[in-house]
Amino acid sequence: MAEASKKPRPEFRNIGIRQILSYRLPLAGMVSILHRISGALLFLSLPFSLYLFEQSLASATSFEVLKGFASGVLVKLSLLLVIWAFAFHFFAGLRHVLMDMHYGVAKAASKKTAAVVFVLSSIVTFAIALKLFGVF
Repeated sequence: MAEASKKPRPEFRNIGIRQILSYRLPLAGMVSILHRISGALLFLSLPFSLYLFEQSLASATSFEVLKGFASGVLVKLSLLLVIWAFAFHFFAGLRHVLMDMHYGVAKAASKKTAAVVFVLSSIVTFAIALKLFGVF
């Protein structure tokens, strides 16, 4: 008798990748997620960066070898990715510090500061890219 009165349990399915990619975050949410991604990228690239730094300081010959290695387009693009991660993480970190001091926590101000993070990190990355690829 107890079995007849039971309601069927609702069926929950896992979210598909299409639903995840179609979800639209506000600008402040995108900055927050990209701040985490850029921090992870910086953390994962740190051992390789320190190794290259150590090799560049070892001797003049090793510096010239690394200088030749860094002239490749793929190496420059990967270096530019790390530079973007640093610039974005820096400006987003400043934004979070300001929010910790209760500046810019309102919805409108949060949207403006998120846009400023995107603009400043893009300008810095673009300027360094121009220098890296020899425009000036």
